[in-house]
Amino acid sequence: MAGSDMSTVLRSPRALQLTLALLKPDVVAHPLILEAIHQQILNNKFLIVRMKELLWKREDCQRFYQEHEGRFFYQRLVEFMASGPIRAYILAHKDAIQLWRTLMGPTRVFRARYTAPDSIRGSFGLTDTRNTTHGSDSAVSASREIAAFFPEFSEARWYEEEEPRLRSSAEGGRPCTTDAGFLGPA
Repeated sequence: MAGSDMSTVLRSPRALQLTLALLKPDVVAHPLILEAIHQQILNNKFLIVRMKELLWKREDCQRFYQEHEGRFFYQRLVEFMASGPIRAYILAHKDAIQLWRTLMGPTRVFRARYTAPDSIRGSFGLTDTRNTTHGSDSAVSASREIAAFFPEFSEARWYEEEEPRLRSSAEGGRPCTTDAGFLGPA
């Protein structure tokens, strides 16, 4: 898809938006919590475009969180994210970034428990580092973060080939399956 064609699709008010969603090691270590969050993703009518579990090397964590280098929590965050398996999702929804961020709740668990107790972090977060989830904060960061976790994924190809089919299925209320074989909302 040519650059101008891609921007036309992205500006379409009907186009699905993509976001990266990470479930951190504290979640993946607990299968019941992992399943509960996966179910929340489906219940909120996200389409799961891609999903994988992986072990992240320390160097990968450092590169991903380089914008936080020098901050007091950086080293703790890097060590934690490299401490065990994580689950990475590419999620699609007409407002995927904001919806996922709302579902996650505030970054600080203490604040999440009081201002958004039903959010993922309000329900399952332990500390500000072990706060269960990560989500992209903008379309630009979503593209960058998706490429970091899914280097084989072509966003342009997805918008050209998969997005129109998935959008029409989602609008019709029918379950849809991506090429990766994951079921979207029922």
